[in-house]
Amino acid sequence: MGRLAQTDGLTEIQRDILATVREFVDKEIIPVATELEHRDEYPTAIVEGMKQLGLFGLTIPEEYGGLGESLLTYALVVEEIARGWMSVSGIVNTHFIVAHMITAHGTQEQKDHFLPKMAAGELRGAFSMSEPGLGSDVSAISTKGVRDGEFYVLNGQKMWLTNGGTSSVVAVLCRTDEGGSTPYKNMTTFLIEKTPGFGPNETVPGLTVPGKIEKMGYKGVDTTELVLQDVRIPADRILGGVPGRGFYQMMDGVEVGRVNVAARGCGVARRAFELGIAYAQQRVTFGKKISEHQAIQFKLAEMATKVEAAHQMMVMAARKKDSGQRNDLEAGMAKYLASEYCKEVVEDSFRIHGGYGFSKEYEIERLYREAPMLLIGEGTAEIQKMIVGRRLLEEYRLAD
Repeated sequence: MGRLAQTDGLTEIQRDILATVREFVDKEIIPVATELEHRDEYPTAIVEGMKQLGLFGLTIPEEYGGLGESLLTYALVVEEIARGWMSVSGIVNTHFIVAHMITAHGTQEQKDHFLPKMAAGELRGAFSMSEPGLGSDVSAISTKGVRDGEFYVLNGQKMWLTNGGTSSVVAVLCRTDEGGSTPYKNMTTFLIEKTPGFGPNETVPGLTVPGKIEKMGYKGVDTTELVLQDVRIPADRILGGVPGRGFYQMMDGVEVGRVNVAARGCGVARRAFELGIAYAQQRVTFGKKISEHQAIQFKLAEMATKVEAAHQMMVMAARKKDSGQRNDLEAGMAKYLASEYCKEVVEDSFRIHGGYGFSKEYEIERLYREAPMLLIGEGTAEIQKMIVGRRLLEEYRLAD
């Protein structure tokens, strides 16, 4: 383990968890990641290993069978996993978001029903906000839930569900139009239990997961659509039991997700730096190792600085949320910085590798295709800058 991306002030338990995860990544993920990624194969054995380590219950409170760890611990674990293979961190990300939303906003019955199974990895979560024509304009959601006695009837089409096929509980944001004064107060989150798999669902009539979306990178993990045609969901599966709160519940989850994406960017960037600095000490040109060329040393210095800066900002954002404070400013900054720096560090490592970086035999080729997803996941860079700009104007507003 190198000097970069260290975190001060961790407890002994946190250090032990991270050491265990780091060993798991080095032994069980890195050796097989590139092969599985090139085949776009779901990492079944890796997921089973994470279940045995208790990682699916990392942030779930102890009374529900989880480890009760903080967002910081979660983010540092994600950083380590993404260092091995970013797709694996995606498998746990949406699960953690849904678990966080249920823990923070669910009814007692919902917590008792979902959280123990989620902590054990028996139920795995996905969350669904985006739609085919939606982008970042959440107010334009068209998927609708209409009250019918003790049920809601859901109709619409959702997009970009990570774990859409393999998940067994999906948090779905819909319009319910029950008297809210703004579009955001007319949105409701439904918790839909389903059978994992693709095609028409066995347990939820009208719900279909058409199949995996083919992607440039971020392979292995399934990314899907979700089609709802007259899907009947009991009213007691509204998250928190009260309609009209869905947007705010989802935004709370997205704040956690943005810290996660920042952590993924940190992990991928760190791996790219490790590959680059190792290759620079092996490759010889003009009679000496390329690490002895000043141009390469400058590049390594820039890469290392970006790895360190992104890590520290990610840690700050996680600790802010853990303290109970609003962290949308810090999470937006961390997500923006980490994803942009990740792209730049990966590209510099790619350049250090020269022509070999273009070969599928070298790991950097995979990282080069994975990094772009972080630029758009949980909101584009432009969305992050808009959020950060608005919050800064709130914080520094001039007196009238």
